[in-house]
Parts: sequence; C-alpha cells; structure tokens
Amino acid sequence: MGLKQELFSFALDAGFSKAGVCRPDAAPELAGRLAAFVDAGRHGQMGWMAERMAWRGDPTALWPEARSVIMLAEAYSPEHDPLAVLEQTDLAAVSVYAHGRDYHDLVKKRLKRVARWLIEQSPGAEVKVFVDTAPVMEKPLAQAAGLGWQGKHTNLLGRDIGNWVFLGAIFTTVELEPDPPERSHCGSCTACLDICSTNAFPAPYQLDARRCISYLTIEHKGPVPHELRALMGNRIYGCDDCLAVCPWNKFAVAAKEMRYLRDGPAPELADLVSLDDAAFRAMFSGSPIKRIGRNRFVRNVLYAIGNSGRGALADAARPLSKDPDPVVAEAANWAISTLETNSGA
Repeated sequence: MGLKQELFSFALDAGFSKAGVCRPDAAPELAGRLAAFVDAGRHGQMGWMAERMAWRGDPTALWPEARSVIMLAEAYSPEHDPLAVLEQTDLAAVSVYAHGRDYHDLVKKRLKRVARWLIEQSPGAEVKVFVDTAPVMEKPLAQAAGLGWQGKHTNLLGRDIGNWVFLGAIFTTVELEPDPPERSHCGSCTACLDICSTNAFPAPYQLDARRCISYLTIEHKGPVPHELRALMGNRIYGCDDCLAVCPWNKFAVAAKEMRYLRDGPAPELADLVSLDDAAFRAMFSGSPIKRIGRNRFVRNVLYAIGNSGRGALADAARPLSKDPDPVVAEAANWAISTLETNSGA
C-alpha cells in the first residue's frame, strides 16, 4: 500500500468510519456562500461566523503552507429511534450527539493519533488538527474529499455511512492524491425539509439558523421568540428530526465509540428543571451540554414544560418564576401560564 492507503487504514483502525483527501482550495465557492449566509442574517447571534470570514471561507488563508486536507468521519449512530421521545412530553429530548461524552474531546484525540502517525511516516511534515471549533467549514471540505455530500438539510451524508457522523480535519504539508468529490444523491426526496417544525429551511440546501431548534436551544441567548416556543416541543438541547428521517440512514454505520451512546432512559423534565449551577455542572461534566450553562439549559427545560400539556408540571416550574436570571424567570412564568391556559385553569 502507498502512504495514503496506509493512512486510511490506520484511521479506520483508530475508530474513524471513512476518510478522504482534498486540496485546501478544493471548494472555491465557500467564501461566496458564507458571505451570502451572513449577509442575510441567517447566522443569528453566532457572531463568530462573521468573524475571521477570510479564514473560514478560504482554507488556503487559514494555513498557506498546507498542501492536503485529510477529512475524517466518525459515526455516532443511535441504537434507538430518536423521534420516539417526542411523543413522551414529560421527558426531555436531547440531540443524539450529546447523549454521551463530548465528541470534541474524543474526535480530537483520534485525530492527533492519526496525525502523529503521518508525521512518523513523513519526517519533516507538519500537521494541524481541527474539530468544529476553528474557522474551518468541515462539511463542504468533506464533500470535496468524497466522504459524502451536504444534503438538503445542509448536513453531510454518505451513501455508505448515513448522516450520523462527526467530522474532523487534518491539514498537512504532505502532498496526498485528492479523492474525487461527491455529488448530491438526494434526488426528489424532501423528507428532511418536510419534518422541520419551525420551517428552518428557506429552500433545499439552505438553512436559516434563526429558526433552527438546534440553534435556538444551544446558541441563542435570551428569550426565544414566542411564536417558536410551541414548535420546540420537548427538545431541550438540539434537534435530530431532519437527520432521523433521511432514507440514506439505512446504510448508516454503527458507532464504534460506546461513550457516545446514552446510558439509560431519557431524563424527566421535572428532574432537570430544579438543577442549580453546581448540580448542572456535576450532571453534565464531560458532556457538550455543559457549555450552554445552567440558565440557558433550564430556560429550554421550562419551554418544554410549557409545551408538555401536563398541568402537574406547573408546580415544578413555579419555584423558577422568581429565578435570579430574568430569562429563566420569564420562561417559568410563560410555562405556568401556558399550562394553566391549556388546562382551562
């Protein structure tokens, strides 16, 4: 085997599900697409998307010395139907990717392992690894590297891996033969667009983050607009609807990393809403959920309680009506009022 094939073999043994290579300049349309997205305000409060746009839109500017980008996908496919919990309105729906350990840590460790192997095989080579937190647009680069394509829901999916995957990138000075890019195989299917309760897709292959439940529960600070709250259901962290209905998931590969999978049933809203800061940090230590903080998390739980239709949960929300955080207090009062109104109280 040549260096590239040995690299791919090592990456798969390390826990990745698929690998591909592209040039740093393989997606020249990035800058224009990003600028149009930001100019339309579809990034919402994610100011970091507007910052360092020169790097985000042009990987060659991020590290001019790089000659190859190795894109790697790691599966986190769920063992259960992630849509089932939406019918159990007293339970919390958490995005599959956040059921277990924080993928940033686990994927980065694997990336570093692969990168170290490459350096050992290529004396003098340099590498940089990225997992979601740097100004790198992983999904179009993954498409350019042949891992899959950005579907109509804008997430990456592949005919042989489905769309339950984390992406990581290794930029390197090593010259590697690029793989052919993938093209869309969505055809006439609109399942991901049709299921979105908040109509977050203005058109196929386009997302308005300001209406996306994942954005609203994770990135959005302050109160969520009233007209969107009822559409959030019991989703308290992220949303998997568009991923879960993709027909290509019949080819999804199983997760190799058991620490991504949920241990036990979905948590009850009544248990989560009472968390103070210390209890929140303890419960979600090592989880990606920890980064949104107690106040935003409890705000989300209160919206779910208001949407639950279960009048008894008003008692769980009532102590929060005078919470020191005004956004939490407003969410509690909204939940109580909504439950009382719907019950005719």
